Amino acid sequence: MAQIGIHARGLPGLPADHAAIPVWNAEDWYFEDFAVGDRIRSIRRTISEGESMLFNSLVMDHHPYVSDELFAREEGTFGRRLVAGAFVFSLGLGLAATNCLNSFSYGYDRLRFIKPVFIGDTIYTIRENLSKEVHNEKMGKLRVSYSVFKAPGEQVLYAEHLLTALYRDPSAFAEEAAVRKAAKEKAHG
Repeated sequence: MAQIGIHARGLPGLPADHAAIPVWNAEDWYFEDFAVGDRIRSIRRTISEGESMLFNSLVMDHHPYVSDELFAREEGTFGRRLVAGAFVFSLGLGLAATNCLNSFSYGYDRLRFIKPVFIGDTIYTIRENLSKEVHNEKMGKLRVSYSVFKAPGEQVLYAEHLLTALYRDPSAFAEEAAVRKAAKEKAHG
């Protein structure tokens, strides 16, 4: 697995001795550094009522299953309020996301809300590098899975994140990138 937090990266306006200190959670990984099969597990976190309701308010999700205690308890299928799926998705990805300075989000696939998550549940995430391929002359494309679990290990969410990452050495991928570009141009006329 690529090493985390060992790369110094300056910012304009920082004193040189501060710029020499590696930035926490801001990796300098390139496409070549991502190894298929590498996995990481996040820390756990418990979802509080306050943050759940704040999220609902911010995104205007006031469905009774997530914001109405009486409805959820007396009429709802689950007997208590749910945490909004979009919030579980956001938290789950955030728990295991890296702040790689050379990669960029391309989209998400296969998002599934597998089991309900309730206020007070504790979640954690396992992230796995699934695949990588040449994308263009500057960067490759990665597929990474995020499996979110609630204690004691019940899977509640699955999603795949597509992202691009810059090549450290673009010349190593130039031939394959040219072939891919020509195939795309031919397919799209």
